[in-house]
Amino acid sequence: MGKVGVKLAVGCAVAACVVASVMVGRRVRRKRAWRRVVRVLEELEEGCATPVGRLRQVVDAMAVEMHAGLVSEGGSKLKMLLTFVHNLPSGSEKGTYYALDLGGTYFRILRVQLGGQRSAVIGQDVDRRPIPQHLLTGTSEELFDFIASSLKDFVEREENVSERIPSERRELGFTFSFPVKQTSSSSGILIKWTKGFVIEDMVGRDVSECLQQAISKKGLDMRVNVLINDTVGTLAVGHYHDEDTVAAVIIGTGTNACYLERADAIIKCQRLLTMPGDLVVNMEWGNFWSSHLPRTSYDNDLDADSPNPYDQGFEKMISGMYLGDIVRRVILRMSEELDVFGLVSSKLHVPFILRTPLMAAMHEDDTPDFREVAKILRDTLEFSEIPLNVRKLVVRVCDVVTCRAARLAAAGIVGILKKIGRDGSGGIASGKNECASRSEMRRTVVAVEGGLYTNYTLFREYLNEAMTQILGEEIAPNVIIKVMEDGSGIGAALLAASHSTSSVDTVQIP
Repeated sequence: MGKVGVKLAVGCAVAACVVASVMVGRRVRRKRAWRRVVRVLEELEEGCATPVGRLRQVVDAMAVEMHAGLVSEGGSKLKMLLTFVHNLPSGSEKGTYYALDLGGTYFRILRVQLGGQRSAVIGQDVDRRPIPQHLLTGTSEELFDFIASSLKDFVEREENVSERIPSERRELGFTFSFPVKQTSSSSGILIKWTKGFVIEDMVGRDVSECLQQAISKKGLDMRVNVLINDTVGTLAVGHYHDEDTVAAVIIGTGTNACYLERADAIIKCQRLLTMPGDLVVNMEWGNFWSSHLPRTSYDNDLDADSPNPYDQGFEKMISGMYLGDIVRRVILRMSEELDVFGLVSSKLHVPFILRTPLMAAMHEDDTPDFREVAKILRDTLEFSEIPLNVRKLVVRVCDVVTCRAARLAAAGIVGILKKIGRDGSGGIASGKNECASRSEMRRTVVAVEGGLYTNYTLFREYLNEAMTQILGEEIAPNVIIKVMEDGSGIGAALLAASHSTSSVDTVQIP
């Protein structure tokens, strides 16, 4: 081999070494970057950890905050609002009752026939109507006139006149899912509008009175005899089907809870309450907060970017509105460490683009190659080819976020049970003779409604598992979670029935 050949061979060898060195360097850097991505997951797991000991701390904090909220206004992050509803359906109700469900830009009217035997809903008619756009910003008179006209049309269309006794007045339960200060079981003052409504002359007025005036103006013989929110309606449905129901929880897009509390335990309203027994308290538990909640930097960022920072902290960790966006924020963080998702689209930076139903679909993807995960990432976030190990990583992120949410929701439920002495521990003393022992543990039912629990299998399994772990094997069998449907509709009609034959509470808050 001549000198030229030798030089050429040496040059090729050097070039090969350089290329090999570059390739090795790239692999090393990529491995290091991958380890950083995995570390992001590990930090998430550590930050979201919910061992049983921590969950029991959340239970105690929930019960203490509930007690504080019952002692004084503003004494707790929990509002603990008195609903004045004290006569839940027993199953003996008979007759035909109506419900109006107004909670957004659509409203529903229901006509429910009850047969006088527990769980005997003989018939049900429903009409769902949109509210014209101009009424969202009009006057209260225009809005309620429109609703009253719809009510009258519905009654005339659905009611068989020959069946009705002329002396009987129709009874209506009104579900109004906007912030209200309840002043009796059938009246409440609107605090503010949400969900696109801007009707200024309505704020500070009694919503039931406005509806009643509109109904009377239309010549319709109907009385608004109960005003509720959807959570109270869920409790009513639960109690109608099972008299051991003591609490209701909604876990869907949003979340809330209510429960039966003894009147003498509601210390902040003692001078206003004259009736004995139990009353329904609307907790507004989405605003619960405790230092024991496992909060991460992703939760802090989500809260800071939200329209209501430092508000609804519990809801932002457990409800369907937010879980998908927490996952999106984790994926974004991972993409900053390594281009594991290929060329990242700007869509990954769009808040709430990854909705919780899509997150749940990825989490529950049981295909061998996680093709549903790849499809959702491609269609929603415009990712290109996603390696299998990255798809598995995304599923794990979904699992961590969902598991934390479900287990915290379970702790919240047990917190309610602890407050009323239904968790086997004796409860939080807040009135007369509030004690229980393990030997006295009674059958206890919690009514649950909302798509996050009913439709998301893994969420439901994690919540049920945590309930058993927190309560213990001895107590857990006594606590039953029952899925309910349409508390805002059927629940309102059932409460209209249970309040039609009883002495309706007339206590008014000034």
